[in-house]
Amino acid sequence: MCADTPEYKDTLFLPETEFPMRAGLPQREPDWLARWERIGVYDRLREKEGRPSFVLHDGPPYANGHLHIGHALNKTIKDMIVRSHQMMGFDSRYVPGWDCHGLPIEWKIEEQYRQKGKDKDDVPVIDFRQECRKFAEGWVDVQREEFKRLGITGNWADPYLTMDFHAERVIAEEFMKFLMNGTLYQGSKPVMWSPVEETALAEAEVEYHDKESFTIWVKFRVAGGDLDGAYVIIWTTTPWTIPSNKAVVFGKDVSYGLYEITGRPEECWARIGDRYILADKMAADVMARARLDETMYRRLGDVDPSVISGVSHPLADAEGANGEWDDLRDFRAADFVSDEEGTGFVHCAPSHGMEEFELYRDLGMLEQVITYNVMDDGSFREDLPFFGGKRILRAKPKNGDWEGDANAAVISKLIEVGGLLARGKIKHSYPHSWRSKAPVIYRNTPQWFAAIDRKIEDGQGTYGDTIRERALTSIDSLVKFTPQTGRNRLYSMIEARPDWVLSRQRAWGVPLTCFTKKGALPTDADFLLRNEAVNWRIGEAFEAEGADCWYADGAKERFLANDANPDEYDQVFDVLDVWFDSGSTHAFVLRDRADGTEDGIADVYMEGTDQHRGWFHSSLLQACGTLGRAPYRNVVTHGFTLDEKGNKMSKSLGNTIVPDEVVKQYGADILRLWVAQTDYTADQRIGPEILKGVADSYRRLRNTMRFMLGNLAGFTDAERVEPADMPELERWVLHRLAELDERVRAGYKAYDFQGVFRAIFEFATVDLSSFYFDVRKDALYCDGAHSLRRRSARTVLDLLFHRLTTWLAPILVFTMEDVWLDRFPGEGSSVHLEDMPETPADWRDEVLAAKWSGIRRARRVVTAALEVQRRDKVIGASLEAAPVVHVADPDVLAALKTVAFEDICITSGVSLTDDPAPDEAFRLPETEGIGVVFETADGEKCQRCWKILPDVGAHAHTGTCRRCNEALG
Repeated sequence: MCADTPEYKDTLFLPETEFPMRAGLPQREPDWLARWERIGVYDRLREKEGRPSFVLHDGPPYANGHLHIGHALNKTIKDMIVRSHQMMGFDSRYVPGWDCHGLPIEWKIEEQYRQKGKDKDDVPVIDFRQECRKFAEGWVDVQREEFKRLGITGNWADPYLTMDFHAERVIAEEFMKFLMNGTLYQGSKPVMWSPVEETALAEAEVEYHDKESFTIWVKFRVAGGDLDGAYVIIWTTTPWTIPSNKAVVFGKDVSYGLYEITGRPEECWARIGDRYILADKMAADVMARARLDETMYRRLGDVDPSVISGVSHPLADAEGANGEWDDLRDFRAADFVSDEEGTGFVHCAPSHGMEEFELYRDLGMLEQVITYNVMDDGSFREDLPFFGGKRILRAKPKNGDWEGDANAAVISKLIEVGGLLARGKIKHSYPHSWRSKAPVIYRNTPQWFAAIDRKIEDGQGTYGDTIRERALTSIDSLVKFTPQTGRNRLYSMIEARPDWVLSRQRAWGVPLTCFTKKGALPTDADFLLRNEAVNWRIGEAFEAEGADCWYADGAKERFLANDANPDEYDQVFDVLDVWFDSGSTHAFVLRDRADGTEDGIADVYMEGTDQHRGWFHSSLLQACGTLGRAPYRNVVTHGFTLDEKGNKMSKSLGNTIVPDEVVKQYGADILRLWVAQTDYTADQRIGPEILKGVADSYRRLRNTMRFMLGNLAGFTDAERVEPADMPELERWVLHRLAELDERVRAGYKAYDFQGVFRAIFEFATVDLSSFYFDVRKDALYCDGAHSLRRRSARTVLDLLFHRLTTWLAPILVFTMEDVWLDRFPGEGSSVHLEDMPETPADWRDEVLAAKWSGIRRARRVVTAALEVQRRDKVIGASLEAAPVVHVADPDVLAALKTVAFEDICITSGVSLTDDPAPDEAFRLPETEGIGVVFETADGEKCQRCWKILPDVGAHAHTGTCRRCNEALG
């Protein structure tokens, strides 16, 4: 440039914005949180009238410990659902909640007691419960702040807690509905029992881990008949149940044989001449376990086990048994016996196995076969011969091993009396308490149950007469599942589940508010007191004082008052399963709160896939017992979080990702963006490298928003251009906006955040940044202020701005607020007070879209050809080129001639021809019929727009092209 050439830079409309390139999210996000709280965004949204209701009901996390990455995933998905529906025109309310009762908190308080040398049983129960309440309150406050830091919107000032007095009242009242409608009963059956925690457990409180168990093959001697003296062989992985054996059962369709021992090795418990009855299919395996090869036994013939009338317990004749096992064991057929494993016979301890229990219950023989040998702590009763006081599990694990001394004692005694044929160990999947991580056992204890197949006389039989019928009908006809596989999972669980165990033998929870008649049997009609006046008094007391009043001195007399004689009734002190608490939340949140729903039904329940046997499950059962149907219309399920290699996160492996650490390094929006980019319906992976990739996507999107802000500086409605008057390129962008608006709304309604973000991100980075913005930079910077092309582009940028910010606001809550306030500052301003703008359907133009699809394909060939020249240092910038483009398709050629294709390609010129492309022409394999021959542009370089054109220098303004000369006036 010559010394006397004017400086034209100041005449360009270069982007103007203070929006920073670097987000600084960790430092800046807390300020936005404080601002939202200060201006009351959530409350101001509630003031918008005439909007249809939409409520996501929060599945309560447990108030115990800092948040983990699963919490962050869960709450962020919920937040995206709530925010997106609000911005699509709903009154989308969200009341966060916490599960506060239960064993984990009680366990923590007991640990504190033990450290101080205190005994829980020496502390008044109300004092103990108050300590549990205080512990939960502390963690609610901690978790609330951690959730808020993630940008989660909601009624944080007034969440729901299952330990609030009103909640405790409603939980008790919901329980008493079961009492009054006849589904509540007390029964004695095997339930999963934690000897460590000394309470019954529900399936949802159990997780399965591999466990190494003892396995034994035991001899039961046939008593009487032709087979007298032969042995029926059983196999079990629970030796500790042998003292409780009451029967042996066989399979009707199993082929059995009588096998005689003819030889034996030195170390073997079999004796020559013994005769064993075994399923033929398993005989060889059993003999091998006893160290007998095929030369050491022979098959004597078939056996019909139905001729056996009884067998002797292997400990029957043991010295010192004191007659404990003298009675013959029952022997009969059972449907659950097969010859797929074991021996073809099953030893029955109905107190410790549900199939055996049900067999003898149906036979009316429970009184003869139920034992009470195992105490609450998993030890044998003290007076049980040989084994009194032995424990199935240790009180505390030793080097990770919970194995007590009971199994070893039983095995040793069986060896001593000659009752053992073989022993070994097996590694198998086994139920463990998810709290203590200790194995559980099946144990027969008196518990309170909700009968799920008993007819309910409550006038709510629209969807069935029993809890199970109503639940299955709800799943099939009232609830939509995302993903659909959730339907099958929940349906199969409900279809096969047993009655619901409601009682727990603990202190911190809502008590089973009922009374039993002294001297009456659980099967008697008057066993349970059913009195509405008593129920009302309990509810009123709980509302005023909380559930602690159940434990106060004189509580029984207070509640029974003049409606029943206190001397004739016992008060029940078991507490409710905490899943009943959380399953009842629909009643005291959706039904009772002003920000609940008119019909007490939630639009959405959203939790992890484990909640098909947890909260989804218990809420369904509970509501079907009291409401008559499911408490939700949609069930949305997410998977689990794994590390980058697909491994489960574990502190011992050092592969855990803590939300707080991610927020401190990257900001909460990066964590939220990770959620949006994953398919949450499956398991998701997260780790340092994945987060780096997410941060890169974020930067690209931020640059797109920054470009819009810079080029919208000073935009007013006076510049606005109607779509019909815009150039084709702008009308094509509007077409894409109309397409995307439909996709975004449908995606948000379907909870498909990955699909929504992918569509927006591809549009922003490919259609906008790499194409439209790239093409229109020249017009935005260099056209005259009043040119139609520049005004149209700025109008489109404004339309893009309002849609992209509101479309992305449910995902990137902090960044879109940053973008919005950069353009629309003000104390009361917030993108989260806006709705997604309606997008006119007539913006769609399929013909125009098809035309521009062809133009863009041709452009890709040109830009690829120029990139080769740039790589080879032939040119430095694309404006130095004026390529010749050979187009074989006449329709494409005609389309290219109707637009300024040189502007589309960002070249100074372009020649279009239908001549066949020469051999040296550049081609792209995926784009047939287009070849590009490189040519340099003729003319001088415009000192304002840098295009190389023949007319540069021929205008009033020195060194400019015609367009720039006119722009300068």
